[in-house]
Amino acid sequence: MATTRNMSNLVLAHEIVVNENFHLDSIDPPENSLEGRVKQIVHKAFWDLLEAELNEDPPKYEYAIKLFDEIKEILLSFLTPGTNRLRTQICEVLDADLIRQQAEHNTVDIQKLGSYIINIMAKLCAPVRDDDIKNLKTSCNVVQMLRDVFHVLDLMKMDMVNYTIQNIRPQLQRQLVEYERVKFQEVLDKSPDALSQTSEWIKESLDNALEARSHENSTCANGASMDNLSPTSVLNNGFLKLLQMDYQKVLPETLITDEFRIQELKHKLYQVKLIACVCLIAQNIMGSCCTNEFTDKMKEITAILLQGVNNKKFNLKESLNTISIKICFELNKSLTERDLPTLNAEAQANLVGQICSIIEKEHPIYNLIEKRIQGYLSKFLCLPPPFKQVPAIPGGLSSVHMEMEFIGVHFTNIVNFNKQVYGPFYANIFRKLLFSKTPGDKVQSES
Repeated sequence: MATTRNMSNLVLAHEIVVNENFHLDSIDPPENSLEGRVKQIVHKAFWDLLEAELNEDPPKYEYAIKLFDEIKEILLSFLTPGTNRLRTQICEVLDADLIRQQAEHNTVDIQKLGSYIINIMAKLCAPVRDDDIKNLKTSCNVVQMLRDVFHVLDLMKMDMVNYTIQNIRPQLQRQLVEYERVKFQEVLDKSPDALSQTSEWIKESLDNALEARSHENSTCANGASMDNLSPTSVLNNGFLKLLQMDYQKVLPETLITDEFRIQELKHKLYQVKLIACVCLIAQNIMGSCCTNEFTDKMKEITAILLQGVNNKKFNLKESLNTISIKICFELNKSLTERDLPTLNAEAQANLVGQICSIIEKEHPIYNLIEKRIQGYLSKFLCLPPPFKQVPAIPGGLSSVHMEMEFIGVHFTNIVNFNKQVYGPFYANIFRKLLFSKTPGDKVQSES
């Protein structure tokens, strides 16, 4: 429970800082759900009972007194330090013992108390709730008025929470790195295996780097050398691996706070790869006849028809076929408008075939785009913040340069912050991998 609480606090603090649009909303269960029906039945029973009590002769006020006491506590929770006069006034007017004494003498004025509560709410609420407060004042039925009061108070609670979040964001920004590191260390102290996925992820990246090095220098002892193999480059390659669609392993624990953002960038990058492939194939077939305007047109068509490509039910093969046919049509139309010869049947079949086969393994255009994207993002990760100048866009990616720059900036921001927080943990993992190897492992202790 303590580990879960620390992790929840860590994730919440991180989300407040990195997500400028972060806010909390009240969650109501769907009306047709079991939870929704139970809530509706229970609430209706309570308000019906309250109405029945107030309609008795003489009226009973036990439930009403409890409501007023609850309303008093909610109103007091909205007050800021220094509002002692208003605090005293609320406590006096909504004093449960006083209302109970008035009830014993049948002198309770529910309508007057309700009007007082609404006036106080009008003073404390955010401007966005002004219309809700006005509607409260038009209610003639006491029970319905109290019911609506609680609804608006719930909205005001969320307003107060979100206002507090906005106020603490600057303080959290200054302390977030240290805060996250401390919180994660507390998690690690209680759960020593909390870095198991992260260790496996770094080990995999290290093994991949050594394998690549062995191909470059087959004369090295043991197949690869750790000379000039930077932990930073190994780590960067591990981060880049997370953006590849074929990477389906569990995300490292140190990236759990950015899991949603990484998945979004991963899906966006996949769509951008496909768009770049389609544009490059068409540009190669058209040659010098391909204009910037037509490239933009192809990009727009492809982007529209690839919406939802990351949905499991999305039929990519069918969509690529539709894209290829549409591009052939638009391409011939563009050539005709410029009094140029249209593509013959063979060229059209070639265009359709190349676009439809993008998803096949070892597709040369897709592999080329993939390699250049990896190189571009790798250069991005080596840039020191802030980004005064972004890397030059490689050939073949000019049609998606804005999308690639967006992905590069956002992903690099995530990675740089992550390194700030979890750098010491990564360093410990590297030390264990490099200096605690058995004789059969690839990395030798003397490295």
